[in-house]
Amino acid sequence: MAGHSHWAGIKHKKGRADKERSKIFSKISREITVAAKLGDKNPEMNPRLRTAIQAAKQANMPKDNIIRAINKSEISNDKNYDNLRYEGFGPFNTALIIETLTNNKNRAASSIRTVLQKNGGRLGETGSTTHMFNNYGIIQIEKNKISDELIFEIAINCGAKDCLKTEEFHEIITEKEDFYKIKTELEKKIDNFAYSAIEWRAINFLKLDKNQSEKMIEVLTNLEDLDDVQNVYTNANLNN
Repeated sequence: MAGHSHWAGIKHKKGRADKERSKIFSKISREITVAAKLGDKNPEMNPRLRTAIQAAKQANMPKDNIIRAINKSEISNDKNYDNLRYEGFGPFNTALIIETLTNNKNRAASSIRTVLQKNGGRLGETGSTTHMFNNYGIIQIEKNKISDELIFEIAINCGAKDCLKTEEFHEIITEKEDFYKIKTELEKKIDNFAYSAIEWRAINFLKLDKNQSEKMIEVLTNLEDLDDVQNVYTNANLNN
C-alpha cells in the first residue's frame, strides 16, 4: 500500500501547487452529474452522489459549481457517460488500471493507448492486470479527529475489513460491495473524512529507483490529464 499512498501524496501536492484547477473540477463535475442522473438528486439518498460532493469539497470546488453539476443532470440526456476500465502496462513493466467516465469509448481508448505507447507501455486485454490488485473501499480520517481505540471499535462494529494507521490518517478498508453501507454508518459518528473512494490497491509492489520513478510519475500525470480519465492505479512503488 505504500506505493499507492506515495503516488496519492505526490498527486495531492501537485494539485495544491497547480494554479489551474479547472481540469480537476471538470472531472469531479462530470462524476456529480452522472451520479445525480443515475440516482436521487438528494445526496442523502444517493451514496455515490454524496461521495462525489465530498470529493468536490476536498478539492475546494465552489458550491455554485457543485449545484450547477447536479442541475446539469436534468438537461444532459443527450450525453450518456459510461464507466469504462482499461488495463495496461507502463514503462518498466509496471501494471496499470485506468478508470474512465466517457461518452466516447473509442476516443478514450485511443488517447490512453497513445500515452502508453509513447512511453514504452501498451494497453492490455481485460483481466491482464486486475489480478494484481484488490478492489477495496478506502476511507481516511485525520488522526486528530478520533482516537485509535474508538476508530478501531467503530470499524469492527461496522463490518470493515481492516483498520490501519498511516502517518496522517486512520485508514478503514472495506470490501467493495460494503463500501457505501459502512461509509453511511461511519458518517453517523464522524463529521467528515479526509478521503473516501472505491479504488484498486496493488497486492505486490514493483520497486522503482529515482530515475524510473520520475519517468513513471510523468506517465501517470499524462494519463490523468486526459479528459476521459478519472483515476489511475499502479503497482509501482515510487521513489521520489
